[in-house]
Amino acid sequence: MQDKDTVFMAGDPRSIRIEEYDYPLPDERIAKHPLAERDSCMLLFRSADGDISAHRFYDLPSLLPSGSMLVCNNTRVINARLRFRKAGSPQGAHIEVFCLEPERPRDYAENFAATGSYGCSWLCFVGNSKRWKQGVLTTQVQIADRQVTLCADRIAKDGNTSTVRFTWDAADVTFAEIIAAVGEIPIPPYLNRGTENTDKTDYQTIYSHVDGSVAAPTAGLHFTPALVKRLEADGIPMRELTLHVGAGTFQPVKSDEIGEHEMHSEFISVRRELIEEIALCDRKIIAVGTTSVRTLESLYHLGCRAAQGLPVNELPQWYPYDPEHPQLSVQDAMKSLLELLDSKGSDRLVASTRVIIAPGYKYRVVDGLVTNFHQPRSTLLLLVSAMIGDDWRRVYDSALADSRFRFLSYGDACLFLR
Repeated sequence: MQDKDTVFMAGDPRSIRIEEYDYPLPDERIAKHPLAERDSCMLLFRSADGDISAHRFYDLPSLLPSGSMLVCNNTRVINARLRFRKAGSPQGAHIEVFCLEPERPRDYAENFAATGSYGCSWLCFVGNSKRWKQGVLTTQVQIADRQVTLCADRIAKDGNTSTVRFTWDAADVTFAEIIAAVGEIPIPPYLNRGTENTDKTDYQTIYSHVDGSVAAPTAGLHFTPALVKRLEADGIPMRELTLHVGAGTFQPVKSDEIGEHEMHSEFISVRRELIEEIALCDRKIIAVGTTSVRTLESLYHLGCRAAQGLPVNELPQWYPYDPEHPQLSVQDAMKSLLELLDSKGSDRLVASTRVIIAPGYKYRVVDGLVTNFHQPRSTLLLLVSAMIGDDWRRVYDSALADSRFRFLSYGDACLFLR
């Protein structure tokens, strides 16, 4: 097991071929809906010694190391999919606007609080884009007992994304209220079905409360209030951080080698108290979901950048593999972040991360992972392989051979310890 204070030299994974992280996934093994009882799903456990066994998710407390700490992502999925019908078109063409991340205001909370007096803008995917060459799209939104007109104006286009400005004729209505009323939960495309009313609750974790994601941190979907109480009774606390999941989480690696793959940027926010706890922690830290992994490991590298006097507003994709990396202890990296927060008079670290975690990466903060089964040829599968090595294939083969296991967002879970 990697000691948290051990100096490391990360291997460079850029020459890894993504075809090595492929596996056959029949459509019938992809769960289209979750189980009625969230914590009754299957849980595949791979111990630190490499033993593999099948359990139910409600067995989690007995499988975790004694006195460990779970860290989960409290992001909440927004109704990011907005539908418009183009006026004046012979067929009244349907245009779908998928909100990815805020542009103006850039801050999520400020953007959601924007009112019709000023509006807001977002980076978006636009479906049926060829039918929207110019002009403003409108749709009617029912807010309580009145009707509000929402307008969308494409003000810029860059590749497959567009900047869309939203305005509406109600000075006291916020954008959060607008999308809550008219938007749809953006379920994953591989479910091959439309959004249903049940997805409004099924596709949110029980601890989600910070709006911003366009995809759920799905490992957290299996937790129930009763299970959380059992964990706490067993001396296993749950801590929270925030990473707003972007649509890039569904982006497959299209290049032959991962060095040519550009990772998406995701917003992270971590309270000072958690950074302090990590700095002094003698518990095993178990991340709930790959988004929590990305955030926790990004904290370490942002701390190293702070110690170097480098910007910490964004963590570059390949920074962990840089030969000039200072390779601090976790404690020293967290200390650098705390000193940075002190200098700013802030109680929260806010940044974005593009880090890619792939074989060759050395975990610094995370000792274990609760996660779902991931898509073939995905960066998430690379992250798993970075933790358990080539054993990922034995784990997936074991699950595929057992008809009880269901895959992807609404499917079953894994627990990996290292």
